[in-house]
Amino acid sequence: MGMMLVFVLILASFLGYELISKVPAQLHTPLMSGSNAISGITIVGAILSLSGAFVVDGEIMTIVLGTLSVFFATINVVGGYIVTDRMLSMFNTGKKEDQTS
Repeated sequence: MGMMLVFVLILASFLGYELISKVPAQLHTPLMSGSNAISGITIVGAILSLSGAFVVDGEIMTIVLGTLSVFFATINVVGGYIVTDRMLSMFNTGKKEDQTS
């Protein structure tokens, strides 16, 4: 089972690199804002697996990896939303003044 998980990790890493390297630079920011949803799912999964680690066996490695995955996925989500907000602010033309005066 462990070798299968390592194989899936290596394959996913290779395919992810190949996919991202072929994306034009103009599309990186919209794709990153879309990947925030995936990181949100990662946070939920990491919290669920981390809660199971505390209840069932409490192995220190499981707790450490679960905590790190929650931490890094949270950084990814927050950073992605900051970048998306900055990107969207470039399209604002500013506040329109009241035309009735």
